Amino acid sequence: MFQFFVNSVQNEYTLIRLMKESERGSIRLLRHNTTGGRYVFRLFEGKSDVYRKLISIDCPNLPRIFEAAEENGRTAVLEEYIQGDSLDFLLEESLCTPAEARDIMLQLCRGLWVLHSLGAVHRDIKPENIILRGDDAVLIDFDASRIHKLEGSSDTRVLGTLGYAAPEQYGFSQTDHEADIYSLGVLYNVMLTGQHPSRALAGGKPGKIIEKCTMTNPAKRWKDVLQLMESL
Repeated sequence: MFQFFVNSVQNEYTLIRLMKESERGSIRLLRHNTTGGRYVFRLFEGKSDVYRKLISIDCPNLPRIFEAAEENGRTAVLEEYIQGDSLDFLLEESLCTPAEARDIMLQLCRGLWVLHSLGAVHRDIKPENIILRGDDAVLIDFDASRIHKLEGSSDTRVLGTLGYAAPEQYGFSQTDHEADIYSLGVLYNVMLTGQHPSRALAGGKPGKIIEKCTMTNPAKRWKDVLQLMESL
């Protein structure tokens, strides 16, 4: 199934450009030979569980996943190409206004509510993985994502981005949706101040929200993204 899928993609699509490449894998932008539509093709070392759960999901704040296959620890994914600018790119030009940051946060919470409802944790929320497509903020890249296992005590693999990853992602315990809430808090602060909250915490109500998001003890954070949305 895996090799058949990869071969089909190679036959039916033409490479536009290599978007990203690392030791773990690659991300390519492809064009369908018949329709001309553009798609993203991921090939990486890791599990396909989260991508496969997202295949039937249609949410404006998550990319559509069309197909995913896994074999011997390698995963291949064909997904929607989200055309727009990354939040990382936009923050290089200027910080977000309070209203802009709040709107992006609310949209990310909606996408994460869907993801968390599937039992999945993103684990790599950062400006680079958020694309602004018109009025929509879209959370992408589930290569580091995992399914939360009730019987687990810790993650089998430490993944995430330094500064945005919750403390428990470094092997202290198994990551749950609270880890994504921690990352959202860091992101919110970066959008408003350009700094990690440990260096320069945003003022006013946003600062209080960020403080609760980024508590070291996961139990002291917001219970879920719905509570965070209400606070926003």
